[in-house]
Amino acid sequence: MKRIMGLDVGEKRMGVAISDPMGWTAQGVDMVRRDQPDWLKRLQELIEQYEVDKLVVGLPRNMDGSIGEKGQICQELSRQLEERFSIPVELWDERLSTVAVERTLIDADMSRRKRRKVIDQMAASWILQGYLDAQRRNRDV
Repeated sequence: MKRIMGLDVGEKRMGVAISDPMGWTAQGVDMVRRDQPDWLKRLQELIEQYEVDKLVVGLPRNMDGSIGEKGQICQELSRQLEERFSIPVELWDERLSTVAVERTLIDADMSRRKRRKVIDQMAASWILQGYLDAQRRNRDV
């Protein structure tokens, strides 16, 4: 089976998570620096390495559900990724994912420097796990 890749898109960095082949769990695997000229090449390498057949991009929504500037950027990026890699891209509501992950890391007493190194991957995992859980619930209905 192919895998699903989850992306937490930031201005400078993008957290990357991958599902297991059965689509049950998500694990953070990398952080891609979007401020580097070859970031799309690195993303392509990860897609090929993990045999990804779908991307799930976190869509930051405002608390009222509306889509602001950051959400519009993610929508446009999703269209570009779908065109470039010729695989389906789905947007997934990521409200509070980074906040939840940061709170978890603080509760685990992780230093700010260590948190900075893993937060993007963990946020991508959070987004992808939410997507995977919803897909499983929909299949079970």
